[in-house]
Amino acid sequence: MGISFILLIVVILGVAAVVVMLLVGMYNGLVRSRNVFRNAFAQIDVQLKRRHDLIPNLVETAKAFMAHERETLEAVIVARNQAESMRNTAAMNPSDTAAVGQLAQAEGHLGGVIGRLFAVAEAYPDLKSNANMMQLTEELTTTENKVSFARQAYNDAVTLYNNKRETFPTNFISGFFSFGPAALFEITEENEREAVKVSF
Repeated sequence: MGISFILLIVVILGVAAVVVMLLVGMYNGLVRSRNVFRNAFAQIDVQLKRRHDLIPNLVETAKAFMAHERETLEAVIVARNQAESMRNTAAMNPSDTAAVGQLAQAEGHLGGVIGRLFAVAEAYPDLKSNANMMQLTEELTTTENKVSFARQAYNDAVTLYNNKRETFPTNFISGFFSFGPAALFEITEENEREAVKVSF
């Protein structure tokens, strides 16, 4: 009885150790995945900040040539300020699905308003040939491309994280330790899905 009892205890302890290692591995995998999507959001945040910083300069340059388009210029600034506010909120907690959704919506609206600004600017040849405007347009185009790539990387990281937290048996760990879902950064309105065209 002594040897079989010891053997039983060793087997139970061995199984318990394997189970604990599996649970720790699943927990650590969730933490790593969450950190990856948070880092991916930080990359979007950097590019959106750059985009938001360029827009006032763009509007100031356009204002000198488009005095009669005050409503359009003001709409760009209002949309930019709203998007900047949503960016700050989402940056504080990229795990907040509502904040990320509101940011995506604000960015979609901002993209639509900027698109309208460039459409109106087509009627102003002096603005189109202005060196400052051309430089800002080029910088904005580059930034838009970087935002697009950063958003794709973020959405890929979010998908991997959500898949990990929802699949068996990791879903038990994610539920127990409150690993909530992450939100994709997606544009919801069809007309806002189109890339901002900034060609001069």
